[in-house]
Amino acid sequence: MTTTATSSSPARQLRHDWRHEYAYTLGEQAFVYGFPYIYNARLRYDWVTRKPETDMTPHSAVNHFWHARKLFDDSDREGRAPNNDTLYSAAWVDLSEGPVILSHPEMGDRYFTFELVAITSDNYDYVGRRATGSRAGDFALIGPGWRGTLPEGVRRTATAASPWIIVLGRTLIEGEHDLPAVHALQDQYRLTPLQLFGKDNATLPERHDVLEPVDPAQDPLGAWKTLNAMLAENPPPEHHELLLRQFAQLGVGPGLDVESQPESVKAGLVAAAASGLPMLEQQLLSGDWAKTINGWRYPPPQMGHFGDDFLKRAAEQALFGVAANDLDEAIYLVAFHDAAGERLSTGRYEIRFEPGQLPPVDAFWSLTAYDENRNLITNPIDRYSIGDRTPGLATDLAGGLTISMRPDSPGLGREANWLPIPSQDTWFVILRMYLPRAEVIDAHWSCPPITRLP
Repeated sequence: MTTTATSSSPARQLRHDWRHEYAYTLGEQAFVYGFPYIYNARLRYDWVTRKPETDMTPHSAVNHFWHARKLFDDSDREGRAPNNDTLYSAAWVDLSEGPVILSHPEMGDRYFTFELVAITSDNYDYVGRRATGSRAGDFALIGPGWRGTLPEGVRRTATAASPWIIVLGRTLIEGEHDLPAVHALQDQYRLTPLQLFGKDNATLPERHDVLEPVDPAQDPLGAWKTLNAMLAENPPPEHHELLLRQFAQLGVGPGLDVESQPESVKAGLVAAAASGLPMLEQQLLSGDWAKTINGWRYPPPQMGHFGDDFLKRAAEQALFGVAANDLDEAIYLVAFHDAAGERLSTGRYEIRFEPGQLPPVDAFWSLTAYDENRNLITNPIDRYSIGDRTPGLATDLAGGLTISMRPDSPGLGREANWLPIPSQDTWFVILRMYLPRAEVIDAHWSCPPITRLP
């Protein structure tokens, strides 16, 4: 016995709109896959072409460093969850025409690192104290397909997975008094195209012509047009060919034209892009990617190079903070909840490290609080983080350390251990550990929980 679908049945409706449904479902997968390309197209365009409103937003020509000259504070409202320990140095580098040489001076005992990030948000190498040592050096940044010879004394880094990369530098600063010393080091950081390297008085070209992303507010298909252009500029790896053949059915892929698709397909892609970003935000907040211990989210071993795990690559790397460090370099533990599993919100809290249980690191650690929009928190003492370098940080008689997290002062003589939080609304904290020891990387060291006080 057979039945016939009525005119109002879902099956009959789907027959009339199957292209839309298919474009929407497959389009969501394509959006997750392509989000780092879309995100970085906007980031690159803004950093390279637009004069920022504040001096804490990166701006420099291609293959030139921008340097932060002060630590981030509550005046930055871009929701980047910045650290309050290092001065950033950042550059967009184009390797399509050959290697670019990254140079730094003798760095002594100071912590520093240059994170080398492909267009997909995956790290592919490092230059810095841990990876290459502190002595002055010249390091070749090399793009796909280059087969030439490097000058004597220039060290080769790993071959980048994309012609365009981001260099994210971090240089430790010990406080306001240390600014001149860090500025002097930053002024010696160099990016030099190979053909100009070693030439006296060479003028480095300043270029600001990069691909302009299509604004989705002006064109509902803007995200897809940007993605197609970015994939053409930064060809994906060969082992993604099967996946890209699927996306190509929707007009999504290197150099393809989504405008040539049927209206129902375009409508499905518009819907997929609209739901894609909220989906990634929910994934990030869910903690699905982490191992939770005492309310702290410990990153997985793949952090920094999620590769073919496209969902985590998009949410935990690109969306959360442009890129994420490899665990050997730095581990960021994130806490949104207290010891009882309740969301961190209005109130007073503390965290206590028992004697001998401070974060085990070979560089430094810090605890930073953020509001729900990932911005640093305005407070009366202009303190945004607390850690092993905080002046006056006091242990108790037993050798334990208690940090007070509250919106108001804990009282005269107790402010050295105070990390201010908002007086209302939700907030979260990140415990950053630079050059973490094995027990942190393996999650054998348990960070104590955050306790809400009566």
